[in-house]
Amino acid sequence: MKVLVVMGSRSDSHIAKKVTPVLDEFGIEYDVEVASAHRNPKKVEELAKKDYDVFIAIAGLSAALPGVIAAHTVKPVIGVPVSAKLGGLDALLSIAQLPPGIPVAAVGIDNGKNAALLAIEILALQNEELMKRLEEYRERMRA
Repeated sequence: MKVLVVMGSRSDSHIAKKVTPVLDEFGIEYDVEVASAHRNPKKVEELAKKDYDVFIAIAGLSAALPGVIAAHTVKPVIGVPVSAKLGGLDALLSIAQLPPGIPVAAVGIDNGKNAALLAIEILALQNEELMKRLEEYRERMRA
């Protein structure tokens, strides 16, 4: 089980820092990369074709990154809109309004923690131990 966290630019690292501690807590292996859908489309395509189980794409402004990754893989892609401009609404709408056939899950603006938890939930569908750990995590939250 391995997750790729991709930031559109280094300025998105404050969001990635909300993702990685959650993945660490659950023992999920991950890599973090920087690749812009506009400046490095070839790199984004290459990353999307690598052997990861889930992709988390962090991007602001036009937020094309999650959609470009999704266009090159059939694996789950989670988009995290960044509040760079317009309070992040522009990025959220870019991620949520992809054409039919190119699905991307979108979490709340700047919500890297929920992106990590969603990735873990996806991975837990095929891993009973991880599912049990998620259930215990939810119990701790309730308490």
